[in-house]
Amino acid sequence: MNFTTRDLVMLTVFGTIWGAVEIGLGSVLHVLHIPLSGMFLAAFGLVIALVGRLFVPRRGATLYIGVVAMLLKLFSIGSVVAGPMIGILMEAVIAEIVLSLFGSPSRISFLLAGSLSVLWTLIQPFFTGLLLFGRDIYVIWLDILDTGSRLLGLPLSAVGWILVLLVGIHLIVGAAGGWLAWDTGRLLRRRLASAALPTG
Repeated sequence: MNFTTRDLVMLTVFGTIWGAVEIGLGSVLHVLHIPLSGMFLAAFGLVIALVGRLFVPRRGATLYIGVVAMLLKLFSIGSVVAGPMIGILMEAVIAEIVLSLFGSPSRISFLLAGSLSVLWTLIQPFFTGLLLFGRDIYVIWLDILDTGSRLLGLPLSAVGWILVLLVGIHLIVGAAGGWLAWDTGRLLRRRLASAALPTG
């Protein structure tokens, strides 16, 4: 990861924005008890990180942005931050792996990076719940099914449909975030390039 000073400044800015969103919007969603709030937070964060990747299209850029955001999450007040910090880091790691495999940024790489990173929020409770809080995997599984049942209006017996729909929702929301990041990032780059052109 050979970044210039300008690259580091740019990446730190995007990481700070992601961290601020996690602290501010995360607190609001937590207070309001919004279902699947982690999914929406991840999507917002990935939009920011992926836009940052367009401005600094180098391997490791997305991971750097995620590390900055993760460290800022330490400043959250009145909440457990270990889980969200792991979530931010893993989302950045997954996005970084996908983008690095594709090489140059592209819409398809952004869609896939967004989808898989947001899907992590559905999988993470099995790791953090077990390792950090000592929760039983069966209890975690029942919690996810109960949330899906209430959200989708399906009986708990429809396990297969609940799981398929939850995975699909996460993938679609993540892909939407990737799509938005691609269009937003390219638009911002064009406008900044136009503003930098000499006039007269």
